[in-house]
Amino acid sequence: MDSKKHIKLRTYIFLDSIQLQMASYLSTVSRGYLPVGGQSCCIVEIAPGIEINTLTDIALKATNVTPGMQIVERAFGMLEVHSDNQGDTRTAGESILNSIEKTEADRLKPRILTSQLIKNVADHHAQLINRTRKGMMLLRGDTLFVLEVEPAGYAYYAANEAEKSAKIKIIEVMGFGKFGRIYIGGKEADVLECKLNVEKRLSEISGRSNNDDYK
Repeated sequence: MDSKKHIKLRTYIFLDSIQLQMASYLSTVSRGYLPVGGQSCCIVEIAPGIEINTLTDIALKATNVTPGMQIVERAFGMLEVHSDNQGDTRTAGESILNSIEKTEADRLKPRILTSQLIKNVADHHAQLINRTRKGMMLLRGDTLFVLEVEPAGYAYYAANEAEKSAKIKIIEVMGFGKFGRIYIGGKEADVLECKLNVEKRLSEISGRSNNDDYK
């Protein structure tokens, strides 16, 4: 196999248990094989994007996992694979890392660009968001949590952790491209609790410093 040292590892994250809303959300946007709640998944984001095709091949031949999403852009490529067996999911991720001669330490640390609460959302504001959302409905009076993170792939992890931490609604998750975004709605106390937890969990992810020379 040719050396793939030129591939930059942006996101590498393991979800031990996909939450029910998160699994349903992924099923609305996935063009691959749909995950279900309770499965584990691995999300990998690299640059340049075209190389994700080769890494998908490596992961699927290494062990028994199912691809949910493969997104190929010119700059970045993203892959999500999942399985009932956490060992299989981890093996798939490790096979990708080995093939590009990288470790988890070579991933980029997530960098939060925006983290905001909007309380008591107005009718028309909710309607604007609901027109393009693929998840739950945002309602008048809800509190809205908007998070923007780089690299984008960590948005899926953030949304899954949000659902673990409080009784919230996943409105929208965008986990590919330059930046990732999540929109979370619900009662103010619940949304505030999930915001604090998501920020904490993202800060605990190790990796390379998110500097311009590595993006």
